[in-house]
This record gives sequence, structure tokens and C-alpha cells, in this order.
Amino acid sequence: MKNQRIDSTSATGAPPAPRSRNRLQSWLKKLGPGLITGAADDDPSGIATYSQAGAQFGPNLLWTMFFTYPLMVGIQVVSARIGRVTGMGLAGNIRAHFPRWLLYVIVSLLLVANTINIAADVSAMGEALGLLMGGSSRLYAACFGVVSLVLQIIVPYSRYVRVLKWLTLALLAYVGVVFAVHISWGEVALSLVAPKMEWNAAAITTIVAVFGTTISPYLFFWQASQEVEELEADPKRRPLLEAPEQARPSFRRIKIDTYLGMGFSNLVAFFIILTTAVTLHVQGITTIQTSAEAASALRPIAGEFAFLLFAAGIIGTGLLAVPVLAGSAAYAIAGAFEWKKGLEHKLFDAKGFYGIIAVSTLVGVALGFTPIDPIKALYWSAVINGVISVPIMAVMMIMGSNSKVMGRFVVTRKLKWLGWLATAAMTVAVVAMFLTLDLS
Repeated sequence: MKNQRIDSTSATGAPPAPRSRNRLQSWLKKLGPGLITGAADDDPSGIATYSQAGAQFGPNLLWTMFFTYPLMVGIQVVSARIGRVTGMGLAGNIRAHFPRWLLYVIVSLLLVANTINIAADVSAMGEALGLLMGGSSRLYAACFGVVSLVLQIIVPYSRYVRVLKWLTLALLAYVGVVFAVHISWGEVALSLVAPKMEWNAAAITTIVAVFGTTISPYLFFWQASQEVEELEADPKRRPLLEAPEQARPSFRRIKIDTYLGMGFSNLVAFFIILTTAVTLHVQGITTIQTSAEAASALRPIAGEFAFLLFAAGIIGTGLLAVPVLAGSAAYAIAGAFEWKKGLEHKLFDAKGFYGIIAVSTLVGVALGFTPIDPIKALYWSAVINGVISVPIMAVMMIMGSNSKVMGRFVVTRKLKWLGWLATAAMTVAVVAMFLTLDLS
């Protein structure tokens, strides 16, 4: 029998895709809610917080990123599982299993905090573009807010989520900045294991700010809701309570997605702290109030390339974060009042949902044209986030451990430990925040 020649082309005449490419595509498909949630955590206001940490304390707060990573993973996996198992977001589940007054207080405060955060983010984006191009930063901020709103309304979720995935690449700008400046890696390694700092009120306040920025309530609502969106976008998927056979691949995807997404988020935050530590802190610049201020301060110290990367990253991360902030508030309010919700719906099919997105975005833009101090506003937004994060996390852990909510898919012992540890850490952070609160 003659050896048959193995044809390297498919039936269509095209060569088969390389196995490595297929593997990469498979991995990319697994990334979605977790990746976008993690990347959105490094929004312009978060960049300002990390920049302040690096400028004020040098590399001595880099250790916080290794501490917050497992806590972020634990609580975000729990939120994702709740959405995937029940087919409802956090607000819908809280409505079903907890007193209504608790739900209404939480979602109202979330809406206020997110709107203030949107105001800070679009203002930072406007300032960053003003640094790059000149012109009116307020006009740029308004344009960014309107563009974000229009995209959420006219682009269906299945396509919009691809845009958000690509926007996560903007965070690589902060990895790139590191290679534009000189770093003593030995000193960095030493600061990780033996940080040199005084445990005074300033240090505690900054650590609390880092925790509050990294573990934020809007991230919980967004990731749970995106799991529900993924269900509705794919007719083959159903809530695991109805289709338990889908559990194993779904939990594996959530694990990979969240571990990588939160890892990406913390890695970028690490590099932001590091960049400002080896540039601004070394030069004696220890006070940074906005991300645009950090970019501007980098220019004479680290050079034009580092400045351009930092400023461009502010715009890219803002374009990613604003829809997450507005969207998470809309999912929460719509879930609380049982409105039709989801970015896959058309505008007039989910008026209340899109109305909340519009109100939070446009009010956020409008705040930039008022005499309100954006730094003070963001400060109080952080206070509100701190206040509501602890009860939300406690409620999530109770739901995740309750078989009446999760059926046989209650969270594992490891997730319980991580989730409750994250809740305890945030409780300590909130108590510390109130002890050091400046009411002036």
C-alpha cells in the first residue's frame, strides 16, 4: 500500500490555522468580565491614588499590590459565580434575599459614588488630552463623556465588549514607562520585603486609599452583571441552577478570567507606584492630586516619551472605566427595581437602564463645569465607597455560602477564606479611614 500524502490544506484550500494560534484564540475567548473589571479598576482616579503612593512613599508601598491581589481575586470570583449560577446580578439577588431598605441604600450610594468618580475620570481625561494637544480640557472632558455614552447606547454588548477588551491594552503604557526610566531593581526588591516607612496617619491614609481604590463596590456589580450578559448573549448558556452540567467549564473560565484580570490590574498599579517612586519621589515631589498632574510632573524628570505614555494611558483607561462606572450603577438600579437591563437591549427596550447610564454620565460631565473641587468630591466618593463596600461584601459572602441562593454551587472553602479575609481587610481599612478622616 502506498503512503498517502498528507495534504496541508483544508477542504476549502486554505492552510489550517497553527495550533498556537488556535490556543491563543481559545485563551482570549476565556477573557471577558474578569479582564475588563480588573482593567477598569486602574481608572484615572486610581492612577492618581497609586501615583500619590509612589510619590510620597517611594517604593515602600509596593507590597500592598501583593497583599490586595488574592483578596481581589477572592471577592471578584464570588461575585462572578453569583451571577453565573443564579442568572441575576447582585442587585437582583439582594432584592430576592435581603430587606428592600438595605438594597435601596446600597444602590443609591453606589450611584452617587460612581457619578462622582465619572466626574473625576472624565476631568482627568480632558486634562490629559489638554496636556498632549493644548486647548480646553473641559471641552475635551465633555466630548469623552458624550462619546462613551453614545457607544454604550448604540453598540450591542457582543460588539461593545470587544472594544472594551482592546482598551485594556492602554494599561500597557504604564508598563512601558518603566523602561523609559532608570530603576535600581535591588532597592525595589529590598523595599518589598523590608519597607522603610513610619506608620503614621499619612501612611495609614494612603494605604486605606490604595485598598479603597483596588477593592471597589462598582467592580462587584459589574462583573456579576457581565456574567449575566454573557449568558443572554449565548443561547446555549443557561444559569447553572438550570444547567448544572455547564458548571465545570464555566467555573474554570471564571477562574482564569478573574486571576488574569486582577493580576493585570495589580501589575499595572505596581508599575504606576514604581514609576512615580523612582522619578517624582526621588526628585522630592511628594504630593500628587490628579493623574494628569502626575503625567505633567514626569515630563521634566523622565522625559517626553514617559510623559506621552503616561498621559495616553490616562485617556485609554478612562475610556474603559467610564462605561464600567455608569454601567455598574445602571445594573444596580435596574436590578433593584426589576427593570429590563443589559447592553444587548436597544435603547427603547430598556429605557430605565439606559436612562441611569445617561444621567450618571452626563451629571458626571456637568460636575466638571461647576465650582465643586474635584479632589474633594473624589475624596468623599472614596468615603462612600468605603462605607458601602463592607456590607456589600458581607452580603455577597452570605449569598455565596447559602444553598438557597446557590444550590449545590456554594463557594468553596478556599473562596470563603479569601472572601471573608477581603471583607475583614476592608472593614479595618474603613475604620482606619474614619479615624484619620479630615472633615475640613
